[in-house]
Amino acid sequence: MTHSYFNPVHSLYGAGVLARLPSLVAGRRTTLVTFPQARELGLVARMEELLGDTLVEVIDDVRANPDVRELRAQYEAFWSQPERTELVVALGGGSAIDTAKVLMVGSADGAFATLIKALEAGQGFTPASTKPLIAIPTTAGTGSEVTPWATVWDQQAQKKYSLHLPQTWPDFALIDPQLMLTLPASVTLHSGLDALSHALEAIWNVNANPVSDTFAVAAVHEVLATLPALMGALGELDLRARMALAALKAGMAFSNTRTALAHSISYEMTLRYGLPHGIACAFPLPLVLACAVGHDARRDAVLEQALGPLNTAPARLAAFLQSLGVPTQFADYGVSQIEAQQMLEHALTGPRGRNFIGAVAQAMTA
Repeated sequence: MTHSYFNPVHSLYGAGVLARLPSLVAGRRTTLVTFPQARELGLVARMEELLGDTLVEVIDDVRANPDVRELRAQYEAFWSQPERTELVVALGGGSAIDTAKVLMVGSADGAFATLIKALEAGQGFTPASTKPLIAIPTTAGTGSEVTPWATVWDQQAQKKYSLHLPQTWPDFALIDPQLMLTLPASVTLHSGLDALSHALEAIWNVNANPVSDTFAVAAVHEVLATLPALMGALGELDLRARMALAALKAGMAFSNTRTALAHSISYEMTLRYGLPHGIACAFPLPLVLACAVGHDARRDAVLEQALGPLNTAPARLAAFLQSLGVPTQFADYGVSQIEAQQMLEHALTGPRGRNFIGAVAQAMTA
């Protein structure tokens, strides 16, 4: 059996690595894409200091879960002057980086509708113009800095689209745990659980390979060991650094496998119930783990490396989540047993659900 692993992102990790940014920008005219609180946290001022006259535009109105109605205006304003910017820098969590990935690929007519129509139809989109991207995460969990995917939401239509092109891999990822010291507890928890989900989803995945397994198992160990300690010491740089590295490893794992069933479930939970992404993809992990065990002896062996004895692993994983204040039953989120079963069955048919090693089995209970 042969395996292939590919990740073209040049990743730089460590406290203070943000100082390397000017050398990577190399004098190119730059647009910064970030979140509204970045100014009050002093992050925009820091970027202005680092980039000087090369920083020609700041887009700082990126909201959580980028919606088509917000993205349209941002996209069309950005591409109305394509010559203004040579490079995009994304600073923030997954929403900021995903927004930057949408902005970096221009349609021939500069219209956002052209891109969305291609995503709606499930067709390939060939950008007429592209801008290189440097991704700088301020959370430890998204993995977007080392993957080509961007999630686009349409709340009104209750739909979620995934943009993924060869052009949407970032050129560089700067992972600086100093940027994460000001994260509040809720964001720390949600992003940390997202990293755990990415790692486990990369293991119970039909696309898994030995390299992705190496990253995924290490990430699971580090999240389980670090996240509870970090929640009690949010200002501890060493713990922030360990979580940042765990999230990077999880991102490197699922950059080759994509996510699977838990994420497929999460999209509907976010759209219909407004559940934050990290919680939405983490709470069903014990259920999905129980369904994964026994389908593939090689996957079982890797899961055991990550979680220990599999006969008790789902209960131990549930206890871990509950110790962090995360209930693990659909009913805890107002979802009836019938709705939950329907959601599971629907999730199995989605693109991410089909990545799950147990997707062919329909005997799942909520």
